[in-house]
Amino acid sequence: MTKEVVEDAQAAVEASTETASAGVNGQQAYSTCIGCHGANGEGGVGPQLNNQAPADIVAKLEKYKAGEQMGPMTGMMAPMAQGLSSEQMEAIAAFIGAK
Repeated sequence: MTKEVVEDAQAAVEASTETASAGVNGQQAYSTCIGCHGANGEGGVGPQLNNQAPADIVAKLEKYKAGEQMGPMTGMMAPMAQGLSSEQMEAIAAFIGAK
């Protein structure tokens, strides 16, 4: 994964954060996750998400954001989670949990 890919993903998250003030759309928020986790959360470069409970997805995102989650994907996921609000995390988890 290149630094440019991470920066592009961060920019997309920041842009979605700025436009989500009236309510959070899980599908829209998840659009930055598709490249690694697949359109339906089936996995790819990143792990499968559609087999995880929404509460577990939110908990892991919160840990990445707080710097508590460590592993092989930390370099990518920590910056991604930094750009997400709690509402966006919950919307993403609800969206992918419905798949």
